[in-house]
Amino acid sequence: MPAADLLAPYRGPLTVEQIAAGMNAATANAKRLAQDARLLLNNQRWPTAASVAALAIEEAGKVVILRRFLTSSADDIKARWKEYRSHTKKNTNWILPDLVAKGARRLEDFTPIADAASDHPDVLDATKQLGFYTDCLGNAHWSLPVDVIDEKLARSLVTAAEVLSPQRTVLVRELELWAEHLGPVWNKNSEWMKQALINWYAAMQAEGLAPAGPNKMLAFVKEGLTISQAEQMGLKSEP
Repeated sequence: MPAADLLAPYRGPLTVEQIAAGMNAATANAKRLAQDARLLLNNQRWPTAASVAALAIEEAGKVVILRRFLTSSADDIKARWKEYRSHTKKNTNWILPDLVAKGARRLEDFTPIADAASDHPDVLDATKQLGFYTDCLGNAHWSLPVDVIDEKLARSLVTAAEVLSPQRTVLVRELELWAEHLGPVWNKNSEWMKQALINWYAAMQAEGLAPAGPNKMLAFVKEGLTISQAEQMGLKSEP
């Protein structure tokens, strides 16, 4: 097969097995990039650390988009691939740690992540570019990465990358259960979707794919994140 064909972007449907493989590949690479960003941060390479952290966040964002393939119709596949290859569609979650730090706990508190009117995806994409390249901005002002990206910004992005790049393996059966429970109600009714999330987690527990005991998804949907869960993400609420 010609090299051009091997490198041509795939845009067709995916099986559950292929989706799981793609999610696990993205997770592993996001983790690697987050670790590289931490190494750069520890060596005070603020601009490059910030930009590599942004890349890690984008890789982690592929997991979310690939999961959407499970609840997408054949007519939506083209749109999913467009999202998968869009930088700004993959980086929307980067404000999650900041939202938690500012007190977000309930599911409704995280709606700004998906707000189409928000410019936060473009902000991160621009920051990534500014951390890698010089540019001519404003009134013919030359932008240098070391002058634009400081330690505080770099640390916040590396922390976000680490939070969004947990080390875990997605199983095919987990995705089959997701499609079974979420597929019929996806984007139809918010309350139905919340209940489907609870039912999905219960089904995971029943098959030994999630820890036994209280249904953590039920607790999150009904009560939100606990303080300890937020602290496990390396975050603290602002006073």
